[in-house]
Amino acid sequence: MYSVALTMIVRNESANLKRCLDSARLFVDSLIVVDTGSTDDTMHIAGQAGARVDSFKWVNDFGAARNYSLNIANADWNLILDADESIVDGGLTIASLRNVKPDFVGTLRVDSDFEADGNKSRASSWIARVLPRGVMYTGRIHEQPVHRLPIKNLPVHILHTGYLPKAMLAKKGRNSQLLESELHEFPEDGYLLYQLGKDYAVYHRYEDAVRVFAQADGVLGSGHRLGHDLLLRWLFALKKLARFEIAVELAESRMELWAESPDYWFVVGDLLLDFACSQPEKADALIPMIETSWLRSLEIGERPDLEGAVRGRGSYLAAQNLAVIYEGTGHTAKALQYREIAKATMRFGVQ
Repeated sequence: MYSVALTMIVRNESANLKRCLDSARLFVDSLIVVDTGSTDDTMHIAGQAGARVDSFKWVNDFGAARNYSLNIANADWNLILDADESIVDGGLTIASLRNVKPDFVGTLRVDSDFEADGNKSRASSWIARVLPRGVMYTGRIHEQPVHRLPIKNLPVHILHTGYLPKAMLAKKGRNSQLLESELHEFPEDGYLLYQLGKDYAVYHRYEDAVRVFAQADGVLGSGHRLGHDLLLRWLFALKKLARFEIAVELAESRMELWAESPDYWFVVGDLLLDFACSQPEKADALIPMIETSWLRSLEIGERPDLEGAVRGRGSYLAAQNLAVIYEGTGHTAKALQYREIAKATMRFGVQ
């Protein structure tokens, strides 16, 4: 039998911690909570939940804090969660690790709730969160495990709420400062550039985001596992800057690579719609292209396996947008048809 530990670092997480611990306790042998300087009831909540609680003096280095927690855990397998995350499916897969030799790193599907233009959405990422004994982290921010082991996608589903507005406001400026500091030391690190571009875009620094996404793309290459999400965020930032021609040219250059991504086609349709609204003289030419893009999204369906995939782009969100287009162009019957499709796919939670 191999030991399995939930291994966490936390700070001022009294609002979230119990939910996270409760979601995992049945599937692990121990709960390890390392506090990095809480001033609320976080440590008390962890102790009441039966966790082993320890402290680590914060040194502006997430990797160092993670490594301390892993050493404290001293487990054969480590499940890494943040306090604003919880297991919603696949806990038995975690429990079954007790009978699995710890010779690989496991990636889990992490669905992050967020708001865009006042609408709630959910995006998926596959992140290394199951680590065997001896695998440690590097990096001050957006730390990564260092290893040469095989990687396996495990059927475990995590929900993350840390990108909702209240949580994002509390973290404003923190990540960008750490990322900029890290990039000063490692200026050609494509992963750090990608993360910095994301941070800039989240806080509406679109000029900076476009610049950094271009750098990240040049280092990582368009076929990198992060290339899908990088492209979508890059196109969105260009759209926000009204650089439509540049965005369209970029999208066309990646069409073949992401032809089976509903998110790619959804974002292209969204980009072209804003283009048409800003330059009405081009609307007649662009509207058929917008329609084709969102129909393609629906045809493909949901692809949560793709990095950065947003729930609904391959189902109800695309159908809703098509209904709006058809209403605006006088196709009432089609508009009603796609509103019904949107309702049906949303009701049954198409993934």
